[in-house]
Amino acid sequence: MMRDPTSLQSRRRTGRRYTILLFIVFALVAGWTGFWKFSAGRAQETIDGWRAREAKAGRIYNCASQTVGGFPFRIEVNCEDASALFRSNQPPLELKTSSLVVVAQVYQPGLLVSEFHGPLRIGEPEKSPDIIADWKLAQSSVRGTPAAPSRASLVFDRPTVDRMDGGNRQSLLRARHIEIHGRIAEGSAANKPVMEIALQLDQASAPGLHPAAAQPIDANITGLIRGLNDFSPKPWSVRFREIQAAGGRIDITQARVQQGEILAVGGGSLSLNGNGRLDGQLRVTMAGLDQFLAEIGAQQRVQTSPNMDKLVGALDRLAPGLGDVARQQAGANISLGINLLGEQTTLEGKRAVTLPLRFDNGAVFLGPIPIGNTPSLF
Repeated sequence: MMRDPTSLQSRRRTGRRYTILLFIVFALVAGWTGFWKFSAGRAQETIDGWRAREAKAGRIYNCASQTVGGFPFRIEVNCEDASALFRSNQPPLELKTSSLVVVAQVYQPGLLVSEFHGPLRIGEPEKSPDIIADWKLAQSSVRGTPAAPSRASLVFDRPTVDRMDGGNRQSLLRARHIEIHGRIAEGSAANKPVMEIALQLDQASAPGLHPAAAQPIDANITGLIRGLNDFSPKPWSVRFREIQAAGGRIDITQARVQQGEILAVGGGSLSLNGNGRLDGQLRVTMAGLDQFLAEIGAQQRVQTSPNMDKLVGALDRLAPGLGDVARQQAGANISLGINLLGEQTTLEGKRAVTLPLRFDNGAVFLGPIPIGNTPSLF
């Protein structure tokens, strides 16, 4: 029986097509594997570069063991028993967590997204931790190269922070959600960068900080830091010295804080004096001022404040005898006087008053009332 030559040629052509298709598939797989290995190498170089950059600022990052995976579409670096040693702190500070995973897409090796697995233990090296933090989810992202970073973010879901006192725990922070974002808004990392920082708090409470902070707070605050020479690796205390020497400032461009019925919005500029403390003023509009003054214990603060005479004088100028009433009542009528001294307005449909929030060598005053102190930044 003779074979059909047409059918034979057709089968040969089909066989050649399959052979060519297989060759193309193998070539694509080999090419993609090579590209993934190249990208993985670039991502590892970026991670190593960030480590080296941080080490110059005295921040040393280590892993007990490290593996690289994620083929075929991303690069995953898994760091077990991760630690960070901050040598620039006095005394040195060490952070330890169970693991972290750093992920980069093969087409974006310069964007690193990290996920941290708690708990996080914070304390002096080779000592029991002073603070223990945990969370449901903790992620960070860094965009750019170690030589030219452009933005970074930290996001926490359900974070908790406790201070350890022997075998006891003291709650320092609880929140539903926290976000911190930073980016270079003007200039460049190498030349006069202007940093934009944004903070978002969702149902955050800090009973260990102050009893008034035990009730959950929602906040959205955005600011600009001006006066940096560059963004080379260095401790933040050194950066703040640079800002002070350059006559820089911290501009609060937008702030909204709410705690129950207390609501405040505002903005303004702050500078650093030679002691590393804040000077300047924010213009704040607040609804629920009476409740706020009660929460912070304004009555006791006024009683013990060296500025009581100034407050009495200001109230007397407004209405003779009002200062004496304030002194006699040990602050019971302070909110009335402050409401009269401020500019009456409305805020989101609520009766409100606009007052200056002043910073004087780190001491903070709402109008004439002292409400606290800020620490030195260097």
